[in-house]
Amino acid sequence: MTKPDHQLPKTLTGEPRAFFGRRSGKKLHDGQQAVFDATLPALEIKLTGALDPRTLFPEAQKIIIEIGYGGGEHLALEAGRHPDTGYIGCEVFTGGIGKMVQTIAAQKLANIRLYTDDALKLLMHLPDASIDEIYLLYPDPWPKTRHHKRRFVSPTTLAELARVIRPGGQFHFATDIEDYANWTLAHIVRAPQFSFAPENPGGWHEPYPGWEATRYEQKARREGRLVSFYFSFMRV
Repeated sequence: MTKPDHQLPKTLTGEPRAFFGRRSGKKLHDGQQAVFDATLPALEIKLTGALDPRTLFPEAQKIIIEIGYGGGEHLALEAGRHPDTGYIGCEVFTGGIGKMVQTIAAQKLANIRLYTDDALKLLMHLPDASIDEIYLLYPDPWPKTRHHKRRFVSPTTLAELARVIRPGGQFHFATDIEDYANWTLAHIVRAPQFSFAPENPGGWHEPYPGWEATRYEQKARREGRLVSFYFSFMRV
């Protein structure tokens, strides 16, 4: 079941969950702003109560969410490859939203909708078992120990991911930060709703089928972080 509309995201202990994502960046130039203003209203998801994602994509064979899509390279690529799948992109950084809106307009992608607030709020408004797959790719690692509580992967968010992903669906997580990879695995093994069964040892270093490196991954390579982790956890 979905949560009441007025309820704000909270941790499993009942405390309000703070949101730490960036919401602003460089100002869009006039041309970008014009496209943004003209295109975003038709794409943006506004929560007024429980949201059945099938109302957004009545003909879709699958519905997939990408949390924190950044510049939107992966989201746009997948949406173009799979026009019969509905995609919901979650991003709060205005620069990323602006790029995504421009890409959608330029490529005429009709199977993407955007949510521009904390992704946990969206998850809380979705019905049980309503999503086929969820991607969290190269999220902010918040490397300092005192900031680990700001990481997206937590018992609270995993509980919501497990609720909205259908049985047999998947949660995909990629990072180039080994500590965050270990953190995520440590949380997953405590979440009985998910299973992790790689086909071969070390297979989690192999990119997903059809993968093309995002700009965050390319940046990691330039900075000398040459090993990435590509996990897929199944909803059991």
